[in-house]
Amino acid sequence: MTRPLTIAAGLAVALFTLASLPLTASAQDAAPPASGEAEPAAPAEAATTAPVGNPEAGRQLTYTCLGCHGITGYKNVYPTYHVPMIGGQSALYLTNALNEYRNGTRRHPTMETQARSFSDQDIADIAAFLSELSP
Repeated sequence: MTRPLTIAAGLAVALFTLASLPLTASAQDAAPPASGEAEPAAPAEAATTAPVGNPEAGRQLTYTCLGCHGITGYKNVYPTYHVPMIGGQSALYLTNALNEYRNGTRRHPTMETQARSFSDQDIADIAAFLSELSP
């Protein structure tokens, strides 16, 4: 029973130390204003923008995609499974699909594995390249 007490004592010391430290500028800004003071203006939020896709970089990244999606008739080794056509799809659709596979909200073991290896920039590049292809 000494281990839980040691952990609890260590946490208590850490919390006491943190409580005794002076507030940082960001913590002071988060504190409520004293009575009679005006509420500080909220800082403008930084706009998050999606990366711009580079089709030439996407061409290099889609090499493995051709193994399934580039076969005539878009069929893979399982004759009953139709592989979707991705050439000519909209960049937005392709970006959303790859993000869903990467996040696990769209399920397919091979696609999930592939998508997990891509950065946001990779996905933008792949979508830019594939969206420019003729269906």
